[in-house]
Amino acid sequence: MNDLLIRIDKQNKVIGFETKEKCHYCPGILHRAFSIFIFNAKNELLLQKRSSKKLLWPEVWSNSCCSHPKNDEDLILTASKRLNEELGFSCKLKYLGSLYYQANFKNFGCEHEITHIYSGKYEGIVKPNSDEVIQTKWIKLDDLQKEITENPESFTPWLKLILKKYGKNNFFSSG
Repeated sequence: MNDLLIRIDKQNKVIGFETKEKCHYCPGILHRAFSIFIFNAKNELLLQKRSSKKLLWPEVWSNSCCSHPKNDEDLILTASKRLNEELGFSCKLKYLGSLYYQANFKNFGCEHEITHIYSGKYEGIVKPNSDEVIQTKWIKLDDLQKEITENPESFTPWLKLILKKYGKNNFFSSG
């Protein structure tokens, strides 16, 4: 059951479970996810460039960490574990809210999620898991917005949507 994604309705109520592959092939099955935004003391966001092994949006910049919760675990616990698995560190996470979205990738894949958004602060060494991440960088949100405007295809759709919805005031007021 841990390898199955949590199927939900638009009110975020669990309606079943499905394989990751079936959830991510067009037209997509609505499922639960999480997205983590980690900032340093200079209020720079940690970005990751997704691995070339990813089915959807490979070698594209995204937020610090994102994945899918496990059915038998608390959402924030799963998010914390995944942060450590992908980037080699953990920190306190604060829940900011959620976002419903659907985005297509090429002619075969898609995301159809309600993603739960967390933020955290971290100072220290980042040790990316090479199966998940090919590069990381810290960036000011104003500089990131400029890069997104100049090269929107270089960034995941959920990163752009979350930044638009939450903006830097909400991230930085989250502590």
